[in-house]
Amino acid sequence: MAEIVGIRFKRAGKVYYFDPSGIDLEVNEYVVAKTSRGLEMGQVVITPKQVLASEVDKPLKRVVRKAEPEDIQHARELEDKEREALVECAQLVKKLELPMKLISADYNLDDSRLTISFIAEKRIDFRELVRELADRLKTHVELRQIGPRDAAKLIGGFGRCGRPLCCRNFLSEFTPVAIKMAKEQNLPLNPMKISGVCGRLLCCLVYENEQYCAMKEKMPREGQPVSTPMGTASVIGGNPLKETVSVELESQAITELPLSKITIDKKPSPKPKGKPMPKGKRLS
Repeated sequence: MAEIVGIRFKRAGKVYYFDPSGIDLEVNEYVVAKTSRGLEMGQVVITPKQVLASEVDKPLKRVVRKAEPEDIQHARELEDKEREALVECAQLVKKLELPMKLISADYNLDDSRLTISFIAEKRIDFRELVRELADRLKTHVELRQIGPRDAAKLIGGFGRCGRPLCCRNFLSEFTPVAIKMAKEQNLPLNPMKISGVCGRLLCCLVYENEQYCAMKEKMPREGQPVSTPMGTASVIGGNPLKETVSVELESQAITELPLSKITIDKKPSPKPKGKPMPKGKRLS
């Protein structure tokens, strides 16, 4: 058995698992952990628990200690240094005429590494930028090109619904979104209406897609003949969420009825027409 603890380093960020080193930890406590970027401060989101050793992919890095007040204060001071680093980097980007947009800067807890995230339409040769920036800031600099969704997650903002962006608020990982999901939910296929601030399809299209698909399986198809309390009718539409069906009666009147009052007419498929083949003869 192996003991693990779940730690998150960014708001709504991915949860990483560490060896708690026998330290008694509670949810929401801040800890200092050894990561691939050096020492970093994160927040406990999953208390230490026992798991099978086979479930651990590789040797876990260890939690160094619970965060001291000095660590928390230093992390706040680093926010000012990160803003200054972005200003320095922006000046160099302008000087070197690089087609890139800076998004964020992150120091690790011991100031030994600075990671700058940026977006660009194509691959950028930023080697000269890294050299000059490292010389100015006297630290190891790493530039990381990210996509539009990751950029929106880092910057934050408000969605079409008026609420804070889901990716910034609670989505720890992005789920693939397809245009088919918008079609299943009968949404207008207008990019302005089904795209988020990142310019990609709305992440929330995923939330109800499974329910829409399940409910639509119960709904009759458009043009399908059905029986209603008012007689035979033809389906012209439906609302999966309300579980109602819009039908056109034989009198050409249109009405909306609950799905429970609709009986789908299952007519047998017509037999193919044509002369029967004489016995004993085969097609060559």
